[in-house]
Amino acid sequence: MTEHSIEPGHPHPPGPQQDLNPEFMAGQNQGLSGPHPEKDARTAYDVKELHRALHDFTDDQLKQIPVLAGGTRLEQGATYIDLRGSEPREFTATADMAAGPGDWYVPKTEVPYDLWNRLLAVGNRETGGGRGQAA
Repeated sequence: MTEHSIEPGHPHPPGPQQDLNPEFMAGQNQGLSGPHPEKDARTAYDVKELHRALHDFTDDQLKQIPVLAGGTRLEQGATYIDLRGSEPREFTATADMAAGPGDWYVPKTEVPYDLWNRLLAVGNRETGGGRGQAA
């Protein structure tokens, strides 16, 4: 019987790795080593319906608000806002979360803080406000 050594970063022996853990490290934050679709995402300026909804924002400001494409995996522990939601508000992603085809997820790390605060204010204004959230 041969003994398999487990390599750092791989919790299972080489053969069954894919079967036992097909999405190993999915959603984990590992610096810039993995894909970062938020760096090349469409913006609020590009999404016609969102562009109209954020009519108080200038075109330049809308171009600074990335909107993740459907299927984009969210980073565990990162903060997002779904501007498509009936009550837009901040949420913290878990490792198993991904943007759906109808979601308008915006990652907080990619938006200037003043615009992020305005996005939160839009959510508060549309839902009656008063949540008192801070960035």
